[in-house]
Amino acid sequence: MATLVQPAFPFVDVTIDTSALVPAAQRSPGVVAVVGNADGAAAPASTPLVVTEHADVLGLFGKTGAATALSRSLDLVLAQDPRPSKVYGVRTPAAGNYAAALAGLEAADDVTFVCLAGETAVGAATTGGTPATGLRALAEHVETSSAAGNRRLAVAMIDPATARSATYVDTVLAANSYGALKSATGRMILVAARGATTDETANPNPVADAAAAVMGAIAGQAPATSVVLKQVRGFTMPVTQQYVPAEVTGLASQGVIPLIDPALVPGTGLFLADGGTFSSDPARNYVDIARVLDDIEFRLRAGLIGTVGDARITKAGLTAVRVRVEGILGPLQLGAVIDDFSVTIPLLAILALPESARSAAEQAQVVTARQTRQVSVLIGITYGPAVHRLNVTLAPQF
Repeated sequence: MATLVQPAFPFVDVTIDTSALVPAAQRSPGVVAVVGNADGAAAPASTPLVVTEHADVLGLFGKTGAATALSRSLDLVLAQDPRPSKVYGVRTPAAGNYAAALAGLEAADDVTFVCLAGETAVGAATTGGTPATGLRALAEHVETSSAAGNRRLAVAMIDPATARSATYVDTVLAANSYGALKSATGRMILVAARGATTDETANPNPVADAAAAVMGAIAGQAPATSVVLKQVRGFTMPVTQQYVPAEVTGLASQGVIPLIDPALVPGTGLFLADGGTFSSDPARNYVDIARVLDDIEFRLRAGLIGTVGDARITKAGLTAVRVRVEGILGPLQLGAVIDDFSVTIPLLAILALPESARSAAEQAQVVTARQTRQVSVLIGITYGPAVHRLNVTLAPQF
């Protein structure tokens, strides 16, 4: 009698191969660091340490349970809603030695924002072997890090104690003052919060670190979100010190973000009156533009790293590169971060032709690309920024 062969179940065997699933590196756009003075604190100097709550802040950067300049600024960052995704604190080895502490922050390549705790002095640029001081050290740090591939933005504040005057805007921005921090790189955000204090009833009022608070408020938002009229928490500005319309316009026109408490917004609170970077480059004069470009750059680098060494300089290989770029930018278009994009690989258009149909110049381009193993990819994006001003015409008729 013949033996019956039982059918296998579930009849069709499928083996799942996950070897091609390569995770892409991700970088949160809301990681901040506060560098400041905390003499006598338990934390080691020039070492970035993550804090998540007030107890961490006081334990690492307080002095025997008492607040320091650095701990007060970190508390203001944590007071924002929504909060940044990660908050670092870095203690200086000696009061004012920001250059050493910022050097200790260079290896933390997830940091996207940096500020100096309570520092308002512009300082001096690097001269020979003498490192920069004050806010100049901060500006040099973010520009150097960004040029090296770790894009960062700095947030600084105009001294809240600068007295109100008829020439306030010109006084604070004169070339020998905060105006010296402006550059074409678009890496600096300068805020103005005259009279910023954590306690209006005290005399003298304790000065609040508006830069740290603003940094936390901006970092908590998605990169494509305009910072205009976003709320900043944790301190107040006495009514007598708040900016008049002419000052708001004057500061904003220079790329400075003044903080205001407008009657047009229900309730009370401080809000960012503009969204500019302190940049002399009109192409990078808004915070969201700088953040979106930084974010897209990182996504492209992280998403395309897998093609290096694998993708071939052939029609099929470069088509795969184009598909991968489209896979990176497509979700940003669907999410309305960008309005449109285009991907052009000039060499791919040449490779699409039969060899017999290529000109001598085109064939030379293919040979050169294969010899040098370099291929150019041109990516264009259309960014649709948020409205910052509505011009409304009110026309009565009788």
